[in-house]
Amino acid sequence: MAPIKVTKICCIGAGYVGGPTCAVIALKCPHITVTIVDLNQARVDAWNSPDFALPIYEPGLVDVVKQARGRNLFFSTDVDKGIREADLIFVSVNTPTKKSGVGAGFAADLNYVESATRRIAAVATSSKIVVEKSTVPCRTAESMRTILEANSKAGTHFDILSNPEFLAEGTAIVDLFSPDRVLIGSLQTPEGKSASQSLSDVYNNWVPKERILSVGLWSSELSKLAANAMLAQRISSINALSAICEATGANIDEVAHAIGFDSRIGPKFLRASVGFGGSCFQKDILNLVYLSESLHLPQVAAYWRQVVEMNEYQKSRFSKTVVDTLFNTITGKHIAVLGFAFKADTGDTRESASISLIRDFLSERAYVTIYDPQVEEAQIWLDLSEACPTLTLEAIKKQVNIVHSAVEACKQKEAVVIATEWKEFREIDWQTVYDDMSKPAFVFDGRLLVDAEKLRSIGFKVTTIGRGERL
Repeated sequence: MAPIKVTKICCIGAGYVGGPTCAVIALKCPHITVTIVDLNQARVDAWNSPDFALPIYEPGLVDVVKQARGRNLFFSTDVDKGIREADLIFVSVNTPTKKSGVGAGFAADLNYVESATRRIAAVATSSKIVVEKSTVPCRTAESMRTILEANSKAGTHFDILSNPEFLAEGTAIVDLFSPDRVLIGSLQTPEGKSASQSLSDVYNNWVPKERILSVGLWSSELSKLAANAMLAQRISSINALSAICEATGANIDEVAHAIGFDSRIGPKFLRASVGFGGSCFQKDILNLVYLSESLHLPQVAAYWRQVVEMNEYQKSRFSKTVVDTLFNTITGKHIAVLGFAFKADTGDTRESASISLIRDFLSERAYVTIYDPQVEEAQIWLDLSEACPTLTLEAIKKQVNIVHSAVEACKQKEAVVIATEWKEFREIDWQTVYDDMSKPAFVFDGRLLVDAEKLRSIGFKVTTIGRGERL
């Protein structure tokens, strides 16, 4: 069965995955018209803004959109038109962890995926390739296929593919330009393999053929969860070792460097920190936990759950270290928190360690001043309100202040907590910071970012995660 030649693509969902992914497809495939649709008018307006004030921050994204928007890249709220005109449709909607009902706290909420699928079935008047781009539990494509087939019009046919994203926020554009691999899952039928080839032909415009992997539908879905679980596992493993280092006097940097030299292990994802965050790692592991329990594999579920529990322990351990070091109380004390995004080079705050730290500081009745170069103030207030449900926003604002520079954040504070590894925090004029702080002045480095000895020579009391004080 010959693959169809894709000339029009529609992406449902203009968020962190759909926006950058399809913008790059448009850039690399000028012969394909790419329309990204979303019901959120404000988000679409931001994608279309004349000054390119895009709704997400990602290095290199503005340049991509500048080159393609208006040529063959379009953003719209007209979802139905996008569906009708497309040969291939990416479903790239949010799949947050369920907050209520069966599987609450673990299972993915597939409401948006189902709504998008039902809309495709209701609107489409010709055959389509439907590509599952959102991170979903294994066998979600089966549910999508059932919905599409049950609601399709006469003469229309839908082929379902899984094409999970493996992007790292902060390097998403680089990852899209030169991916380690592009994974395409399909039913192993002639129709499924033909649809897979059609999507492969799109990526072949810039991705070498040997990096495009064609696998079964269920293997593709599980591979996404497995990849994130394995990466998170490495972070929790090195963070567990960082606690041992602090207790024994070892240096986690040296330990990570030594074990990373082993070619079987390698050096990546061996940097200790206050904990991982972001939209994927925790959500995908909890998804894996729920899947394992659903399949009656309690030992497997317990194994993966421990990765998340270690991450939570690392965050609470670090906030406790701050309290213990500041003479066992931070009540009424003023603390600067540098960084609110879950990692550098992104404005994403989902599951950020900063949120947990600040929540703990507020529960101890400390005053917190926050600075982050990319996160909007409104997002910070929203996240803190969700993290502190027993406090009103007015009460939070009495304890929290948001400023617009790192030096300003540190003025007249007892302690500075580095929670995000923004490069500019390494380049702060620490002498000026020290001169304007209360004494003794403490720095807590949760990202292995600053030169501890240099700061100590200035006069700071420095605590670095994963470094013991014993000689």
